[in-house]
Amino acid sequence: MKKWIAGAAMALAAMTGSAYAEGHGDYPERPIMLMVSYGAGGATDFQARIVTMTAGNEDALGMPIAIVNRPGAGGRVGWNWFATEADNDGYTLGAYNIPHFIAQSIEGGVSYSTDDFEPIANWGADPAVFVVGADSDFNSMADVVDYAKANPGGLTFSGAGLFVGHHIAALQLEKAAGVELAYIPNNAGGAGAMRAVIAGEVLGGVNNLSDAFRAQAAGNVKILGVFDLERNAFLPDVPTMMEQGYDIDNASVNFRGVMVPKGTPQAVIDHLAAVVPTMFENGRVQSRMEAGGSPMHVMTRDEVLEMWAARQETLEELLAGL
Repeated sequence: MKKWIAGAAMALAAMTGSAYAEGHGDYPERPIMLMVSYGAGGATDFQARIVTMTAGNEDALGMPIAIVNRPGAGGRVGWNWFATEADNDGYTLGAYNIPHFIAQSIEGGVSYSTDDFEPIANWGADPAVFVVGADSDFNSMADVVDYAKANPGGLTFSGAGLFVGHHIAALQLEKAAGVELAYIPNNAGGAGAMRAVIAGEVLGGVNNLSDAFRAQAAGNVKILGVFDLERNAFLPDVPTMMEQGYDIDNASVNFRGVMVPKGTPQAVIDHLAAVVPTMFENGRVQSRMEAGGSPMHVMTRDEVLEMWAARQETLEELLAGL
């Protein structure tokens, strides 16, 4: 697969050479910026820095990619800027998080939807998990639900923002368990939400598996359940919500990848779409992601377009029901 993608990239470069000469030069001619809508240290930022680390190689883009963080409001600040102000010349890329920006566009109050962005490639699929502090009395989701039933609205737990994967998982848990929870969005994103759990500011939290994997390895948290259809290879001993009796699917799984603003020249989109997946397939990148507990799921531009459309349909139905 890797050899096929590399071959496609070379063929595409040859076919589109004239297009580059007509206005775009030998793209890219200078370093590229990748905007991340979450703060430094969170899962999206952590992974974005790994998957772009080979961008400057001659067999990749030949220019480095610099990460720029624009956090706030569960990603809204960065994606609003990206949709309305970012240059569409191919030198400003953005990291997307699905279901986050799709759910936010459905709920309204933002300046973006899937119509404002062009996907390039997907690098990962990171399930949500329920975490508690290492010294918590909760040792299973049954313990969490029992407490919530005995203390309606008294179970405080953190997440990265409103209508992000964490929040969707929380809404699903409330419905499936028949409980009222106190979800507290953290303006500092997943990293801030995890710090709130570790510091004991909340009784628990919904976070990314990759963030939680590192926090558990450091002895700071316990992971009680996975919001996915199957157990994850990084956490083989942690049961899914379904296994624990809660009818919760994988709607909150966080797909991450690279996109550009609408209006970016098609020749640039095609070049990025051919090359960027080969960066994600790089052995050094994959080993670094594995060491950090970050599940990878590489998808091409066409596959991402299909995924976006499917998630749009799923989330419209899910959010209407919740």
